[in-house]
Amino acid sequence: MNVIEVKNLWKTFKVKKKEKGFKGSMHSLWHPEYEIVEAVKGIHFEVEKGEMIAFIGPNGAGKSTTIKMLTGILYPDQGELSILGLDPRQSRKKLAYEIGTVFGQKEQLWTHLTPYDNFKFFGAIYDIPETVVERKIEELTELFELADFLNTPVRNLSLGQRIRCEIVASLIHEPKILFLDEPTIGLDPVVKENIRALIKRMNKEYKTTVFLTSHDTSDIEKLCKRVIIINHGELVLDDSMENLKYHYLNKKILEAKMKEKVNLEEEEGITVLKDKGYNLKLEIDTSKKSIADALKLLNPDKIIDINISNIPLENIITEIYKRAEDK
Repeated sequence: MNVIEVKNLWKTFKVKKKEKGFKGSMHSLWHPEYEIVEAVKGIHFEVEKGEMIAFIGPNGAGKSTTIKMLTGILYPDQGELSILGLDPRQSRKKLAYEIGTVFGQKEQLWTHLTPYDNFKFFGAIYDIPETVVERKIEELTELFELADFLNTPVRNLSLGQRIRCEIVASLIHEPKILFLDEPTIGLDPVVKENIRALIKRMNKEYKTTVFLTSHDTSDIEKLCKRVIIINHGELVLDDSMENLKYHYLNKKILEAKMKEKVNLEEEEGITVLKDKGYNLKLEIDTSKKSIADALKLLNPDKIIDINISNIPLENIITEIYKRAEDK
């Protein structure tokens, strides 16, 4: 069963052009010129009930515009939308009772209130009977381990604690779809892992469909089985996480500081990105060569410092987009 259906979705904005300098500002004030920006260009996709899907792309790709149309905040110029069988343009209020949102950079909780008081407040907003709200708070407090700070003002909570409370607040009315926008941004690695584990557990226990946007490849890799990539308003890729990992995420970046200069020759699976003698940067395709193979090539005895990281998500998206353009 599909809970989200998007067909040929378009959205354009009329944007005022701004010229440089004071004269440009005055000219724009008295003789404004506009340009049409196509934020979303005919995208289409479907999401099944209970899926955990990553909706990703670089800044300005059209992600936020799409989510705002899915939630009824913006109206599309053309195309068809169905969220839980509802058209957000016609049934925004009704849809609000069926979906939840969590934005990592924006607070929805009242900071001077405790989490408990916030949850009660959200329960009242959604017209939930008090006994049902109390039961739900008790259930979610146990699931998200909030008991130690349930009655502490939100302003006194750590960022990780606040994000857990933000998620719980969005679940009080038992939404069928949860939109998560950068839920782990700014969190330390340990807290990130805790938040991911809670999201997975929530999805498993409540069958909540999760629509996730994130620039953190670990969020995507550990939570989602399907990835939709958008760039310049266009759908670039809609594939399983397994395929994406096989073709793109099996690459690592190895940066090494050496005791002495090393002259490297590229091998299959190892690409030299930067060679400044004492400082090297390699791209390793782990489906062809292991990290150990790369270290042998460098000679471990000559390494002063080393750092191994994933390829930035922006680079992966750019590579996928280029491949799509070349087809």
